[in-house]
Amino acid sequence: MRPLDQCRLYGILDTGYCAPERMGAMLEQMIAGGVDIVQLRAKSMAPDRIAELARELHPVSRAAGVPFIINDHPSLASETGVEGIHVGVEDMTVAEARRLAGGRSCWVGKSSHSLLQALDGAGQGADYLGFGPLFATATKPDYVPIGTDEIRAVYEQIRVPVFCIGGIKQENLAGVIASGAQRVVIVSGILLAVDPVAYTRACVDQLAQAGISG
Repeated sequence: MRPLDQCRLYGILDTGYCAPERMGAMLEQMIAGGVDIVQLRAKSMAPDRIAELARELHPVSRAAGVPFIINDHPSLASETGVEGIHVGVEDMTVAEARRLAGGRSCWVGKSSHSLLQALDGAGQGADYLGFGPLFATATKPDYVPIGTDEIRAVYEQIRVPVFCIGGIKQENLAGVIASGAQRVVIVSGILLAVDPVAYTRACVDQLAQAGISG
């Protein structure tokens, strides 16, 4: 399984863009393109259905050595055997997420929307952080974009992996990297691409050309 500190491109299987029945094929394409880590995000789906879907998808990512994360439902970690869980700023503490995960040794990721929140998440013991949304995104319409000004400070002050997120696509990735980003999350760009394999590979290549690779 790929170590977390070697993960650079984080993909998300989001039911807002990809129907559950298409996720198996999409995951295979994301992996073929070189995605390093993948999350299942299903905001409107019942926990038992999320668990069922995770059990269908996880063997695909596991066979490729790509870590699989479940969003929002730490209690599903033990029954699905996934590598990690992810919680929002307002959801719960990292300690509570670990408790709900049933003591399993899995990663806990935490969202953050400012440098102060990122520092707090790292202080709570998060294994990695999401930092954003950098730009406006339909995935998080209620969140005000935070821009790119604090990216360098986040990477200078925080030792755990930080993945910039929110409206990042192939066409603005170079600017995000130039602002100091070392790890990124790309959602709709990949899921809505005409050729997800080529799109993912192009993003991986951009990160590598910038000297950011696993």
